Amino acid sequence: MKTNDYVKYVTQQFVSYVDTPSEQRKAEREERKASKLPFAYRWFGLIPFALQHTFNIKKKK
Repeated sequence: MKTNDYVKYVTQQFVSYVDTPSEQRKAEREERKASKLPFAYRWFGLIPFALQHTFNIKKKK
């Protein structure tokens, strides 16, 4: 990608960001935060889930 193309892309992204209303930007940010998985699952996969499930079964017994 040439430098001119990159500057054009960044400028387009910035203009589209500035043109959107702040309420819409906040709503989109909150939606992204809500759809993220918890930290432990994102970084370590199913291992935390398996451990949590195992400990819950042992507590019930």
